[in-house]
Amino acid sequence: MAAKPGLGAIRRALDLGTGSNAWERTVDITTIGARTGLPRRIEIWFHHVGGRWYLSSTPARRDWHRNLLVTPRFTFHLKHGIHEDLAATAVEVSDPGERRRILQYIVDDLNQPHNPGAVPQPQNVEDWIEGSPLVEIVFDIMQADQ
Repeated sequence: MAAKPGLGAIRRALDLGTGSNAWERTVDITTIGARTGLPRRIEIWFHHVGGRWYLSSTPARRDWHRNLLVTPRFTFHLKHGIHEDLAATAVEVSDPGERRRILQYIVDDLNQPHNPGAVPQPQNVEDWIEGSPLVEIVFDIMQADQ
């Protein structure tokens, strides 16, 4: 059986930068269905902004977001570089100024010439502010480390 990765390896896997590609940004999350109460696992990108981690997506209503609003506890599955399941809590980012700052960073990152997210360009920050879900990821392991 492989040894569990240490906190340093986990931090390195989570430490995305503007040079990170879509593969490095891709994780799975398991949420609890808002209507069914059943586990739901999806693939999603995460973002590292100002030393914190976030889940967001292109503008639209998303089941994963609704699930996290009802049951904020979820599992974050690292799957590239290291494989680890991390317990986490989602915290809705509702402050308009904070949303703008974080989403501006995400959109600027996605609009780079090398297109790290492989999304249609240009992305418009106003569209994201108006219609994209945004939650901060608070990892249990990081809280225990403090």
